[in-house]
Amino acid sequence: MQKVFDLLEKYLMGPMGKLSTKQFVRAIMAAGMASIPFTIVGSAFLIIGIIPDVFPFLDGIWAQSFDRITNLYMIANSFTMGVLALYFTIVFGYELTKIKAHDFDIDLDPLNGSLLGLMAFLFTMVQIVIKDGMFVYVEGENIINGVTYGSFANRLGSSGIFTGIIMATLAVWLYKICVSKGWSIKLPNVVPPGVSRSFSALVPAFVVAFAVLFINAALILLGYDIFTIIEVPFGFVKNILNTWWGIFLIEILVHLLWSVGIHGASIIGSFYTPFALANLEINQKLAMSGATEGFQVFAGEFQTMFSFLGGSGGTLGICLFICFLAKSEQLRVLGKTAIVPSLFGINEPIIFGLPVMYNPHIIVPFVLAPSITAVIAYFAISTGIVPPIITNVPWCMPAVVNAFIGTGSFMGALLALVLFAINFAIYFPFIKSFDEKLYKEEKEQLETA
Repeated sequence: MQKVFDLLEKYLMGPMGKLSTKQFVRAIMAAGMASIPFTIVGSAFLIIGIIPDVFPFLDGIWAQSFDRITNLYMIANSFTMGVLALYFTIVFGYELTKIKAHDFDIDLDPLNGSLLGLMAFLFTMVQIVIKDGMFVYVEGENIINGVTYGSFANRLGSSGIFTGIIMATLAVWLYKICVSKGWSIKLPNVVPPGVSRSFSALVPAFVVAFAVLFINAALILLGYDIFTIIEVPFGFVKNILNTWWGIFLIEILVHLLWSVGIHGASIIGSFYTPFALANLEINQKLAMSGATEGFQVFAGEFQTMFSFLGGSGGTLGICLFICFLAKSEQLRVLGKTAIVPSLFGINEPIIFGLPVMYNPHIIVPFVLAPSITAVIAYFAISTGIVPPIITNVPWCMPAVVNAFIGTGSFMGALLALVLFAINFAIYFPFIKSFDEKLYKEEKEQLETA
């Protein structure tokens, strides 16, 4: 086992540890966390419309009440989930600028970086083609001046997150170059900060505008735009994440990183979170249209509902065991301390208290249990036994409850209970053996004393 840990440190901990310090990754992690409130708000209003599907006896009441104001309350969904790329890009540009200002000790205004990134992203919205030697808007159904509309401008939704990340990265990089080269207008200190900030961003704004327009023109001449270019590699990754083995691979990587002391959910999550949000938006649109096919499995808080039961590693079962069944005094004390946080998906007391890292007694089930339960959940949803996830929930919502709300079905809650039982069965022989080992050591120490 020590040889295994040595290999993980060398080939996994080292590269991933370096990756976690990259400015790009840190900014994505911050933007992902900042976007959570908007996805939850948008999902909460979507729940109103599907409540009669869960409780059919409410059909008549809904027909005379909420169904009459659907267009009103769904504004909250259209302008949260429907424009999620805007929120994501704004925060990403802000955080990336702040990180660069700190790391390079350079005078960059995060607000300027945020707005420049947003501007660069919005420049990519319009679809243009070459026709008779002229740049003309793409024409078609639901397309106005080259911008495609659905419930709102489609490219502002979660499908635009990756474009927003790329364009904000470009804008902030150009902003940094302008400031470091002195290509900015500086006004005296007596000038109000708002006025000074606007002038300091003037030259970088022109630089960013010309750069993005040049990129747009080059891609249009080749018959593409930035969105269609991004769809190729990211579409491939998205397809992988919508397979059982793709989900299995995610779980393995997350928990192998945890086993050597790296917050795997944060590192790997920074890459798959945009896909999960995009899939959630797809599911919501399909649910509102009454569709029965095309739903995505890996969406929203899939992991917290079905594999992270009690937190990374699905450690709620461990917590219950050591709280009520453990013989070892140290485990019983730990269990009583960790039981309440664990119910809300906060399992740092377990991860650092057992500990999980570098613990050969725990690491095998810690990696396998969530990986196996995630795959079971995949097949349960993909085969239609359990409805797909259509609502985002706070990651700290108690297990089972989050699955019920997320899927809008009692079947989601039932699946979570079944997976908890499987998870506990995988952990049981390992944690029982570990408990007996500690109990024996405590007994020997007591006898010696």
